[in-house]
Amino acid sequence: MSSAHSAASSASTSFPRPLAVMLLMGLATMFAGNHVAARVAFDEGTGLLLAILLRSSVALVVLACLIVVQRKRLSLPVATRPWQLLVGLLIAVQSLCLYSAVARIPVVVALLLMNTFPIQLALLTWVLGGPRPTGRAILIMAIILTGLVVVLDVPTWLSSPSAMGPDWLAGVGFGLGAAAAFSMALWITEHRLSDVGSTLRSLLAMMTVLVVMLAAGGMGLMPGGMNLPGSPSGWAGLMALGLLYAIAFSTLFICVPRLDMARNAPAMNMEPVAALVMGYLVLGQVLSATQLIGSAMVMGGILLLGLSKRP
Repeated sequence: MSSAHSAASSASTSFPRPLAVMLLMGLATMFAGNHVAARVAFDEGTGLLLAILLRSSVALVVLACLIVVQRKRLSLPVATRPWQLLVGLLIAVQSLCLYSAVARIPVVVALLLMNTFPIQLALLTWVLGGPRPTGRAILIMAIILTGLVVVLDVPTWLSSPSAMGPDWLAGVGFGLGAAAAFSMALWITEHRLSDVGSTLRSLLAMMTVLVVMLAAGGMGLMPGGMNLPGSPSGWAGLMALGLLYAIAFSTLFICVPRLDMARNAPAMNMEPVAALVMGYLVLGQVLSATQLIGSAMVMGGILLLGLSKRP
């Protein structure tokens, strides 16, 4: 009886599904805008560490405000502390890899590579003793991987590596590395940090990212990582990067209890689509017709994977 009452109460506090889906698509578009703005900033000489420091600082302020408003306790069980630290380090790696990919290859391609994390997470879960992916899931994964081969234009690269540019292979590696780091962070969060509140988990992860980036900058581990933008457009990109991420991140965290993410999360797959449009309008990045077909295969597969999940 109480569980039925709880379900009814939860349903009554959720946004209507069309509103929730539209909101999630809007947030996904803002996250895509954040990456396009990052590419603008990088093209004008902005350091990678500086961009990540700005984004992490904004996220940290938002999370700290949420902790205060919600009056959350800042207690972390002793047994979870090493795992929490590891998640923070993985998110730092993911941020570095994703922005490094965005700086080297078209934004939409970087985000499509990043969005392979559901495949990597499913395989990681299986390897670590979880359920084996279903036949349907394996078929969908095969479609996604085939689409990636098309969108990355692998045959062209194999026949003439120089035609793809010197940064192509590194960009692809960074994109897949970002997905790998994120999938590992998700596995640890689900299996080792489930008793820690989501806001506190995120706050501590962002604090770790900030400390790691400050340390890397202070020790000069990434030459030029703290370089300031070299033009007004670079400054505009850097400011837009922080602003878009702040608005999208805070809105998502505040509204997530009412968004019924179990049903509506696939709407966030709007991000690569938005990046494709904005990459063309802002950066002049154009994919070939064949690559667009590959993008559609990847996006369709990701959407099917998302819709096949159960609460």
